[in-house]
Amino acid sequence: MRVLHQEVCLSMRRMREGRSITASIASLALTLICAFADLATAQTSDSAANSIILGARGGPTVGGPVRSIPFEERAADAFGFSARAGMASDYIYRGVTLTSHKPAVGAAFETTLNKFYAAATVTSVNLPSHPAAELTFGGGLRPALGSIDLDLGWTYFAYPGELPGGGTEYWEFLARGDTKIGDQLRVAGGFAYSPNVSNTGAWSKFAAFGFGVEIPKNTLPPNFTAVLTAGAGYSWFGNQKDEFGGFPLPSYLTWNAGVTLGRGNIRLDLRYYDTNLSKESCFVYTGDPHAMTGGRIDPVTNPEGLTSRWCSASLVAKLWFALN
Repeated sequence: MRVLHQEVCLSMRRMREGRSITASIASLALTLICAFADLATAQTSDSAANSIILGARGGPTVGGPVRSIPFEERAADAFGFSARAGMASDYIYRGVTLTSHKPAVGAAFETTLNKFYAAATVTSVNLPSHPAAELTFGGGLRPALGSIDLDLGWTYFAYPGELPGGGTEYWEFLARGDTKIGDQLRVAGGFAYSPNVSNTGAWSKFAAFGFGVEIPKNTLPPNFTAVLTAGAGYSWFGNQKDEFGGFPLPSYLTWNAGVTLGRGNIRLDLRYYDTNLSKESCFVYTGDPHAMTGGRIDPVTNPEGLTSRWCSASLVAKLWFALN
């Protein structure tokens, strides 16, 4: 699951069978283009949509709710290309660390034509199935409905080189919209669905809302921008395959808040993330190989009472650059 991005639903059944799960996802994470540079109606370069993190994992180059790199407006039928590279003190996706709370670096690419777009990312990862990398491919349509900018798309997550029996590739579909209210406020909402998240057999659904407030430029130093942003989302899941226990992954609420500072093509995002997952549920959800004993025992989902901190509160700094 994209938690997976290691959104991970590494199963308890595998733990009980004694399979070793080596995954401190200390990764190089490269990802999506936080700037959807060519929204067909691009009347503004900022968007609260990224606060809800739908589609390809955000990695170091995304995750700040507001798209704050200023791109020049283009004609509706123009071809566009954008690329980004960045680094982060942690890689949080939908509230869960994908790097075992270690730093990450990455990059992402996107092309647009009229209202259509295509994107790809490649990420060095350290997952239990030991893939050579994580590759994402996606695309979709970004039309406008009045003053609302829409994003209707899909993302495919691939993990080449996994160990035999790995096979965590999966699809996710998304619908998202954002709009500007007044001069400085943008709001966004969206929904994502996967029929078989991380190839666990469970469907996943994620609904979220975010907003961003741009700080007036006349209160900032010359050539600087600042945007205050926040977002919240809820994930829920179907039952996994019998071999993974047959029970549903734990549903949970996640939220984030922070500020994105910019100058030229450089952005610095400082953000707080958290979830309402207990440490026991966090282990069930992530399969954290560094889980500790001593938690509340559940005879079905967590018979050993293992706990994980992969879903706990985190403060994250991200620095990224627009390369186009």
